[in-house]
Amino acid sequence: MADEIITTAQESAPEYVIDVDNITIRFNKATEKINDLKEYFVKLVKRQLMFQEFLALQDVSLKIKKGEAWAIIGTNGSGKSTLLKAISKILKPYKGTVKVNGSVASLIELGAGIDPRLTARENIYLNGCLLGYSKKFIEERFDEIVEFAELEDFLDSPVKNFSSGMKSRLGFAVATMVEPDILIVDEVLAVGDVLFRKKCMAKMRQMLNNGTTLIIVSHNMSQIREMCNKAIWLNKGKVVMQGDMTKVCDEYLATIEEKKASEKNNKK
Repeated sequence: MADEIITTAQESAPEYVIDVDNITIRFNKATEKINDLKEYFVKLVKRQLMFQEFLALQDVSLKIKKGEAWAIIGTNGSGKSTLLKAISKILKPYKGTVKVNGSVASLIELGAGIDPRLTARENIYLNGCLLGYSKKFIEERFDEIVEFAELEDFLDSPVKNFSSGMKSRLGFAVATMVEPDILIVDEVLAVGDVLFRKKCMAKMRQMLNNGTTLIIVSHNMSQIREMCNKAIWLNKGKVVMQGDMTKVCDEYLATIEEKKASEKNNKK
């Protein structure tokens, strides 16, 4: 009987593709300036290094269902990218748990996973392998990736000579080589040109229609309103509000405008 119950539980689809449960992420921030590596090791051996605890996220919970499109909003330093890194398993929570069900493609930092010393061609194969694809599979998708990234004339040029927009195009094209269960995007499209951003938006809409779950960090409210149906608002590492995208974004913008008006009045 017990075996039958376990089997049934494993076969049933999880209610949430992402389940962030009450996580706290802590960093140690140095309280003094250290000028060189030698000084650092001397202080380390003598146990003279002083750190101040910094909580980037505090008791954050977030539950996302398959096919939902979530925006993470907040001012700079609110913990948005830290939350994405926790979901991507780049950072391990100090407290709480993060459960992710399905394949994840992350575009968290511009150029992450791209070796600037290699050519665009070499980076396509390298990133494809890192994502678990076979050489044959990459070869079959190679022309499609190059066409989407619009890098036909720069395939054999070192990526270190690329503009930020070109790196963004290459990273997005490789990450979306196949449609992952979960796509995570953190402001990397902000550096692309208008036409390429539109192409990426169309690609993400197609992925959403096919069941991919989207999590996006952006300061572009029109982009968020177009793409997302849910939102979570962070401030100084804490959740202020989450749920319906329109309600959360409207409240967030109202608070920003109120703060601006207050600062303007204080200057008078």
